[in-house]
Parts: sequence; structure tokens; C-alpha cells
Amino acid sequence: MPEIHIAPATRADVPLVLAFIRELAEYEHEPDAVVATESLIEAALFGERPSAEAAIARVDGVPAGQALWFQNFSTWTGRPGLWLEDLFVRPRYRRHGVGRALFVYLARLCRERGYSRFEWSVLDWNELALGFYRGLGAEAMTEWTTHRLSDAALAELADANRA
Repeated sequence: MPEIHIAPATRADVPLVLAFIRELAEYEHEPDAVVATESLIEAALFGERPSAEAAIARVDGVPAGQALWFQNFSTWTGRPGLWLEDLFVRPRYRRHGVGRALFVYLARLCRERGYSRFEWSVLDWNELALGFYRGLGAEAMTEWTTHRLSDAALAELADANRA
């Protein structure tokens, strides 16, 4: 059994974090959607006001996967939670416990920080991930529909009613 080691990403890991983001975008059939740069990722993870965190999973010292998340907040519980933005395991390390190890790492982080929730979204066609999450005991929040404003729609709304 290979040794899986998970540790918080460091500034030196920024190129690797961006590489994992690009690999995930490729897997999700959106390779051209990534516009993030190393400087943007570095600012998000290590800037004056970090907005995200990341952890790298290494198998026998080789980068195998990552989790990237940020803190959210539940008004109903009055406590913060963790929103997993990206989980990615390189294909050759899938089904070897890397994804599960990353989830255990994040679940422990939630408990240590007193978070009330650990949430994420998944593409509805990603049967491999859906099965994995069911195996962890996760419940699908089917009554909720995610909405997004971005690009032109976000700019238009932000500029609404400006005199």
C-alpha cells in the first residue's frame, strides 16, 4: 500500500496548484475556462487576506491530488462551514485512497475549527465522483439549485441604477 501524505499547500506549491486546477478543467471538458494565473492563485492562498486554502496529497512523495476550499457560513447554525471548491486526483492515483484521504483531512479540519458543515457540488454526469461521495455517506442536496452571476451579467447588475 503506498504512503499517502497530505499537507497544506505552500507558496512553492502554487505552480502545482494551478496545474491541478488545469487538469481538473480538462477532466470536466472545460480546458479553456481556466483564466487563473500563478499570481492570482498565490494572492488567493497567501495574500494579505487569503480567500482560499489548499492541501496537496502526495503518494510516496509524488503529487497525486489536491483539495482547494474556502470558509462559508451557515446562518441557521450560526457557525462557519467548509466549501470544497475543487477536489482532484490524478487518474493513475484514483481508487487508491487518495480522494478518501483528502476527505478525511478536510473532515478533521472541520472538526478542529468547529465548522458545522462540509459541502461541495459535483457535475451530474460525473458518476465516478457521485458514487465515491455516496460511499462516504454524503447526501445529495437535490432540492437546491445553484445559481451564478458572472462576466457580463455580473457587470450589468453591478452597474444597475448608477447615475
